[in-house]
Amino acid sequence: MQYEELAELAQQLRVDAVRAADAAGSGHPTSSMSAADLAAVLLAHHLRFDFDHPEHPGNDRLVLSKGHASPLLYALYRAAGAVDEEELLGYRTLGSRLEGHPTPRLPWVDTATGSLGQGLPVAVGMALAGQRLDRLPYRVYVLSGDSEMAEGSVWEAVEHAAYNHLDNLTLVVDVNRLGQRGPTRHEHDLDAYARRLHAFGWHTVEVDGHDVQAVDAAFAEARSTTRKPTAILARTRKGRGVEAVEDREGLHGKPLPDADEAIAELGGVRHTRVTVQAPPDGKVTTAVGDTTPAPPRWDPGDKVATRDAFGQALAAVGAARGRVVVLDAEVGDSTRAEVFAKEHPERYFECYIAEQQLVAGAVGLAARGYVPYAATFAAFLTRAHDFVRMAAVSRAGINLVGSHAGVAIGPDGPSQMGLEDIAMLRSVHGSTVLYPCDANQTARLTTAMADLDGIRYLRTSRGGTPVIYGPDEEFPVGGSKVLRRHDDDKVTIVAAGVTVHEALRAADRLAESGIRARVIDLYSVKPVDAETLNEAAGQTGCLLTVEDHHPEGGIGDAVAEVFADGRPAPRMARLAVRNMPGSATPEEQLHAAGIDADSIAAAVTLLVERVVT
Repeated sequence: MQYEELAELAQQLRVDAVRAADAAGSGHPTSSMSAADLAAVLLAHHLRFDFDHPEHPGNDRLVLSKGHASPLLYALYRAAGAVDEEELLGYRTLGSRLEGHPTPRLPWVDTATGSLGQGLPVAVGMALAGQRLDRLPYRVYVLSGDSEMAEGSVWEAVEHAAYNHLDNLTLVVDVNRLGQRGPTRHEHDLDAYARRLHAFGWHTVEVDGHDVQAVDAAFAEARSTTRKPTAILARTRKGRGVEAVEDREGLHGKPLPDADEAIAELGGVRHTRVTVQAPPDGKVTTAVGDTTPAPPRWDPGDKVATRDAFGQALAAVGAARGRVVVLDAEVGDSTRAEVFAKEHPERYFECYIAEQQLVAGAVGLAARGYVPYAATFAAFLTRAHDFVRMAAVSRAGINLVGSHAGVAIGPDGPSQMGLEDIAMLRSVHGSTVLYPCDANQTARLTTAMADLDGIRYLRTSRGGTPVIYGPDEEFPVGGSKVLRRHDDDKVTIVAAGVTVHEALRAADRLAESGIRARVIDLYSVKPVDAETLNEAAGQTGCLLTVEDHHPEGGIGDAVAEVFADGRPAPRMARLAVRNMPGSATPEEQLHAAGIDADSIAAAVTLLVERVVT
């Protein structure tokens, strides 16, 4: 296209953004209008994408990090012939694929956006896939707003991209000066952004974002830059092209007051179609393993930490499946992810102490067809909760592993103890939460995670625990194991992870005093084994849950929810970590929290006595 035609295409994008928001009665047309010239130049001159085959391995990737500017993205899709006018004007209506913020319901959208500060971190994962794994020349473009440059996650991504020399990554910052409630921190000071990006090792280009020729040259410069990612800092005006709204405060997130007048001022409705460049032919070069993993094996009676079993099992999964990748937050020696690193270094990504980038990188790699395992301490995954939440919106398939869970880690103290992680991961849409108690169980569940959908979470423990299952035992997701059972059981103890062993010891002591207790290993916390729990409740009449986790949202709540739909509820009691731990030995911690064998036996005795009386 000639530059005059590019300018006209930009006006079409503006008009369509105005029309879509007006039809919906909501949306962000002014945020879309500021970036229209940037999008027009990218679509017509630089993006290489086959809209009929979005799965093509050579396609460039476009991430609209400023997801509220979705009318611009959908207008771009109309210009490319991917959506028609009727669908565009159905924006934000029930059943429409064109949601208020983009999601992968659209085949051309890799990741959901709208929670600001996430587009660039996810794009870093995509760019790493292209550079280190696919070894294909596709580029990853991110269109970001200036407001979200205040997010710390952006700067985690900025440093990670520079450190890895991601010259296949281009960040386009729409510096339109206005945020939601008023001016941004740096307003139109492009140099303020450039100085910061330079300090991290980025190449920057400062342009007038409404000069299509300058924007075109900036994209060309980004493509020719090597060994550095490029940021195009574009000075723009919010609501560009309509005098009543251009560069004016108080109009964020609102349709234009007079859409017809604005459309006329922009030159009217247009129907230009852009022939987007096709991607080059190419195939992913990564070898894809398709053999059945052979999990490591341990003998009953061995004492093994579940984190150790996880590391060895993960390496075995990696040997069998070439698309399994691992991300670490500089704790691989503790989580045992380093076992994978030593055997498959080309598929191991060190994210350092940047948990938001850890999860975002996993989402980006998953979008490129990989099966990521991201591991850190369970406590530190809470820092990335918003990224986990958005990963579910993105329909991403990622495996999260949290080690050093609960008070059982001992003397490190509460800052290192994951005591909220089960609640956090259970609350995520479509998630799976697994909490193994021994090495063979851990190995089987680590292997099974690779074939599950959605967000999968495995909780591992620091200290060694006895192996109680044989190496050939099966552990279906959604199941449980009944470890003690008798026709005269008076109570059921439901435990998982480290508390399974405490429950078994307590059951043995209770049997000596004449109280038989059934013990259920609830290794699948979500989905939960409702059938087994209902059976146990009906036969024993009493349930005691015990968990190395805060009471809110944990195993106790998972069990209680089974009986929340009108089923007969047993008498229930819950043991959980209700104190604020300090530093102590693991045994002292479990006792102080009231979740050790002594505490379980005492609680069962009290519960049974109450039933009798």
